[in-house]
Amino acid sequence: MLFEEFGFDNRILKAIGHLGFDEATEIQARAIPEAMAGRDLLASSKTGSGKTLAYLLPALHRVYKKKALSKRDPRVVVLVPTRELAKQVYGQLRLLLASSRFTSILIQGGENFNDQHKLLQKDPHFIVATPGRLVDHLKQRHLFLDGLELLILDEADRMLDLGFAEAMRAINVAASHRQRQTLFFSATLDNTEVSGIASELLREPSRVAIGQGFDEHTDITQHVLLCDHLDHKEALLKHILVGQTIKQAIVFTATKSDTVRLSEIVAGWGLSTQALNGNLSQSARNKTMDSFARGQFDVLVSTDVASRGLDIASVSHVFNFDLPKQAEEFVHRTGRTGRAGFKGDAYSLVGPKDWVNFKAVEAFLQKTFSTEVVEGLEPKFKGLAPPKPAVQANKKTNVKEQSRAPKKSSKKTQGKARFHDGQQKDGFEAFKLPPKRFDDKNDMGDED
Repeated sequence: MLFEEFGFDNRILKAIGHLGFDEATEIQARAIPEAMAGRDLLASSKTGSGKTLAYLLPALHRVYKKKALSKRDPRVVVLVPTRELAKQVYGQLRLLLASSRFTSILIQGGENFNDQHKLLQKDPHFIVATPGRLVDHLKQRHLFLDGLELLILDEADRMLDLGFAEAMRAINVAASHRQRQTLFFSATLDNTEVSGIASELLREPSRVAIGQGFDEHTDITQHVLLCDHLDHKEALLKHILVGQTIKQAIVFTATKSDTVRLSEIVAGWGLSTQALNGNLSQSARNKTMDSFARGQFDVLVSTDVASRGLDIASVSHVFNFDLPKQAEEFVHRTGRTGRAGFKGDAYSLVGPKDWVNFKAVEAFLQKTFSTEVVEGLEPKFKGLAPPKPAVQANKKTNVKEQSRAPKKSSKKTQGKARFHDGQQKDGFEAFKLPPKRFDDKNDMGDED
């Protein structure tokens, strides 16, 4: 389906043309008409499917065509789980708004709080934000969402994984008027927690599901190499990085210290490389990712910081030097290649310590990977046998063990949330917002 068939405002079609897009992807073709009709939307699709435009384009069309509900409040808020993805979405939005009168800002953790307050005082039309920092500003009454027209949640499943459920609820309460539309995007919808919060935030939503969250990406070729030990992994990585034609590559490791160590090793092989991890300041992380996006170095060695939010067509190879602990992250890591119609290769280096995580990935994807062997670097490791079932003890032993076992407390320990001012509070109280504003009623109007 061509973008001109959606009935977009001509200014939107012009912006899309400048970006070089003509034909919609499957998620765009199915989600955009539902969103443009004004209905709440519950959608899922695999990574790299084009969902960012699937919600940004209807948002722009609504802002162009409808009268604002408030002169002061933001019209569209996009919530994303990580700073990297927030920056990616914000960059796309700015390109689409380049020739319009509408303004947008980025609100995320790791940036100066007072500078963000000044940006909010300019009454932007669009806000791209991470949930925790947006709630911080709501608590300080730096913005209000009484006139919010469109709330978009991108990668909602990941926001739940990162503990943002209460922040999402607080934002929902702050913008809980009847004229708000909500678009909810998640890698999977078959999850109890995802379904639960979706039912709280959405009203009679349309549902669009493009395949499953674990569907295999047809533009990515998966390779699995068994390894005996760390030195063996490094030898295999060198063989592939140095021996193959690679445009750019991302190497994922388990720990922050490993990104630095491995980056230094890769540099010794004559490749330009940089490390990316959570120990870097936000400005340093942004600089590294921008440099990589511009092709200023060949290999990015990263933790899962880069598994979402990097949309670079020139990434031809992804390496799981360590397998992720969460099987879902495997999909997001490997999805950094094979984007925008290009082909990609994903290599997983599986040693004895990775075996459990590797089998979890196979279970999640509902497939069995075949392994490959590099001549001269053949592994002795062939995998681990499944654990034997525990031998059932006799009744007397069970009774004794049960009597000795300490009783578990039924009371759950509540986590604490820390805000920009360093304060800690328990449970939902941490996200309780100040009363709504009542001095702006005249700004509210009926929807056209």
